[in-house]
Amino acid sequence: MPALFRSLSIYNYRVWAAGALVSNVGTWMQRTAQDWLVLTELTHHNATAVGIVMALQFGPLALLLPLSGYAADRLDRRRLLIATQAAMGVLALVLGGLTICGLVRLWQVYGFALALGCVTAFDSPARQTFVAELVGEADLANAVALNSTSFNAARMIGPAMAGVLIALVGSGWVFLINAASFVAVLGALAALRVGALHRRDRGTGKPGGLTDGFRYVHGRPDLRAVLLMLFLIGTFGLNFPIFISTMSVSVFHGGAGQYGTLSSAMALGSVTGALLAARRAKPQVTLLLGGAALFGTACALAAIMPGPIPFGLVLILVGLAAQTFTTSTNALVQLSTAPHMRGRVIAIQLAIALGSTPIGAPIVGWVADRFGPRWALGVGAAGGLGAALVGVAYLLRYARLRIRSENGRMRVLMDEGTG
Repeated sequence: MPALFRSLSIYNYRVWAAGALVSNVGTWMQRTAQDWLVLTELTHHNATAVGIVMALQFGPLALLLPLSGYAADRLDRRRLLIATQAAMGVLALVLGGLTICGLVRLWQVYGFALALGCVTAFDSPARQTFVAELVGEADLANAVALNSTSFNAARMIGPAMAGVLIALVGSGWVFLINAASFVAVLGALAALRVGALHRRDRGTGKPGGLTDGFRYVHGRPDLRAVLLMLFLIGTFGLNFPIFISTMSVSVFHGGAGQYGTLSSAMALGSVTGALLAARRAKPQVTLLLGGAALFGTACALAAIMPGPIPFGLVLILVGLAAQTFTTSTNALVQLSTAPHMRGRVIAIQLAIALGSTPIGAPIVGWVADRFGPRWALGVGAAGGLGAALVGVAYLLRYARLRIRSENGRMRVLMDEGTG
């Protein structure tokens, strides 16, 4: 098997990846349908309402951090994932039933988003760290990147399918399809060879031991810089449902099909970025810096595109840059963290990546409503370029980044092992 896909030679990872791909397609279908439902059926193109849904869905990742990180380190991750995945399937089933029956209201969507966020707060760190149990340390970076490839392949397929289905049968049936997709990942978890899992020391301490995670991060300048970069991009840049839906509806005056196609265009870039990341043994801060700078530049270009086709083409670049940054961040943090602290540090990372959405999404939604979607994309561009500046500051201070002229050529130099 090619080195790019070496993790798939491992039975447990292969089974997990197959089930997760099906479930991820359903998840992206539901996200697309949910945003469309709020933007066009429950409100009159109100981007702020979409931002509130995102805030409620991702806010619990930060609020429940003391418990979720501890759970990922101390509990059986496979059993925890069975519980969280089943709960998410039930939530999708109930929301689908309400929508099909014509009973759904905006406040109910807010409630389901909050409930889903609470479940996801426990699911995400367990799912991220479970990868190490499936493949072991040697193939971890490759498996993380392939996970991202699967997730973004689903992002490419799911929104396009959702756009067609919304037009044909309505959002409610999309929610029900997502509920059914959880059977695949639950079946995969049941089929794993438990004896072949690479289980590690679960760590010690009480739930309050999360303070050890913060203390650990505080003592690591590289992790501090990476997480600050992630905060800036996560808060102001990773608000794609707002960016794409408002540009599609308010600027290009398209329907659900166009929205789904534009979402899939960005996902095409994301898949490319994830596959490129799968080839690297271990990413460095310099790669994150480049990804952040490219993301900021691509968002600025997207903001000035005159029509849906050039906008979609630039979204491919946005997706590639975003995925290069987020996948490399995930792999770098996992590989740089001691195994017994990994769950808590990953929980902190996820809380920053997704928990920053409650701060950024309402702001970006308000900017889109008040000044227009193009200005909202400008906010995303500022987040990416700000993150790049943080990376430069870290390299200047800790890697002694310097530029030197040798024989008429400019060379960028830094200390080995810190870039």
